Amino acid sequence: MQFELLSLLPPLLAILLALLTRNVIPALFCGVWLGATMLNGWNPATGLYASFGDFIIPSIGDEWSATVLIYCGLFGVLITILQRTGGADAIARSISTKVKSARGAQGATMGFGVLIFFEDYFNALTVGSVMRPITDRMRVSREKLAYIVDSTSAPMCLLGPVSTWVVFVMGLIGTQLNAMAITGSEYLMYLTTIPLNFYAWLTLLMILLVVITQWDFGPMARAEHRARSTGKLLADGAQPPSDEEVRNMADTSGLPSRKRNMLVPIAVLVGLIPPLFLWTGNFPENDLVTAVGEAEGGKSILIATFMASIVGLAMGMQQKRFNFREAMEIVVTGFKSMTLVYIILTLAWSIGSVTSELGTADYIVTLAQQGIAPSLIPVLLFLIGAVVAFTTGTSYGTFAIMIPIAMPVAAALDLPLALTIAAVLSGGIFGDHCSPISDTTILSSAGSSCDHIDHVRTQLPYAVTAGTSAIVAFFAAGLTGSALAALGAGVVTLLLLAYLFSRLWGRPAPEAARDSVGT
Repeated sequence: MQFELLSLLPPLLAILLALLTRNVIPALFCGVWLGATMLNGWNPATGLYASFGDFIIPSIGDEWSATVLIYCGLFGVLITILQRTGGADAIARSISTKVKSARGAQGATMGFGVLIFFEDYFNALTVGSVMRPITDRMRVSREKLAYIVDSTSAPMCLLGPVSTWVVFVMGLIGTQLNAMAITGSEYLMYLTTIPLNFYAWLTLLMILLVVITQWDFGPMARAEHRARSTGKLLADGAQPPSDEEVRNMADTSGLPSRKRNMLVPIAVLVGLIPPLFLWTGNFPENDLVTAVGEAEGGKSILIATFMASIVGLAMGMQQKRFNFREAMEIVVTGFKSMTLVYIILTLAWSIGSVTSELGTADYIVTLAQQGIAPSLIPVLLFLIGAVVAFTTGTSYGTFAIMIPIAMPVAAALDLPLALTIAAVLSGGIFGDHCSPISDTTILSSAGSSCDHIDHVRTQLPYAVTAGTSAIVAFFAAGLTGSALAALGAGVVTLLLLAYLFSRLWGRPAPEAARDSVGT
């Protein structure tokens, strides 16, 4: 059955309800139910049954989804351990002695996010949870923290030379190169897309600009004004997707806090990831690049998180901060803390499956494949990728849909393959940043302990600013064929828009409180 225009109804309903009700769970479920109802002859009773039988339960049972859910649970355990052993507090106090302002706290958060470029889920949860005590102390709103975390995680995964995203995209590129009988390395082809991924670069520039100049605007300006002037880090009625038990679970042992209680588990976590990537990628039978390309990123990080949790628990018991029974209670509390994340991720995956069955993405692509000048193709691919990612909530799904379309189109019109691929990648990240049903956006809210809808509302104007600048950059690239000229055009547009919005739509924090330490 061809639904065409009607295929847009489920994702649009979910997005609209999420924004109106400020509660993403019922919004997502309504979207899944509507889509399942459409697929079952518009019978609402059958649609309810199919919502669970055909979409929600299979989404949980999928191997990748189960890996992510377990990984999230273990990360909740690790966060709880770092709080219970006092390691997180010791690190926060140590960094806060060097970070003397809200600007410094935001800059440190960005720097930390840039360093963790190899996995977006790990980035979102780690950076948010580690930097949260520091930004809280400097009266940086949770909305600003979530924005910096979210807007560094996905871009860095596509700008770094090795990441789980690179693995996925390489596979898509390699498949198309074989189908098109084009010789060459998919990895080298991917590397050529990095300087052309204009939205990723402009997003990082946007963060840097906001951190340095404090040019906040839109809902973010109001959030920052609230945090700096009143000390309220969350808006009234906010519902951050993390358990209150974990947020309040401080070290009660009375023993001195030790930085090593955080540094050692984190070192274990980060240190185990590279060898696990190589091991799951069958190194040394495969060469280094091939091994990284074939690595099982999710399982590697799951195992690394499990081992880091074991080390953290062992250190806490050895220091007599808690006994074995209390350690098991910490484990349970950590898994419980991610309950809302489990629900939201499951429903986000489910609505992605629904839109796939309805042919939402195919319909959007078909609409835009008519009478377009070749020089506008990069802009068109960027926009289509953004719409697909926004309505489905997945960058991975967008890449899987769009790259097999973009590469043959580029070959047929004699356009640079790297530019068209980069346009798809940029569009996918842009739509993902704007979408309330995106899994990485959800995890950024969780790691930063920020109300999810508040995060989406405050990030949206910044993402649109960078996205508009990226459109200018891709338009310039299509006309001139010069990456440098295109990036220059995008940068100038970004600076002008950010300055204009900060003057017309801004609300500066009180000068006396701007860089003060909150209570």
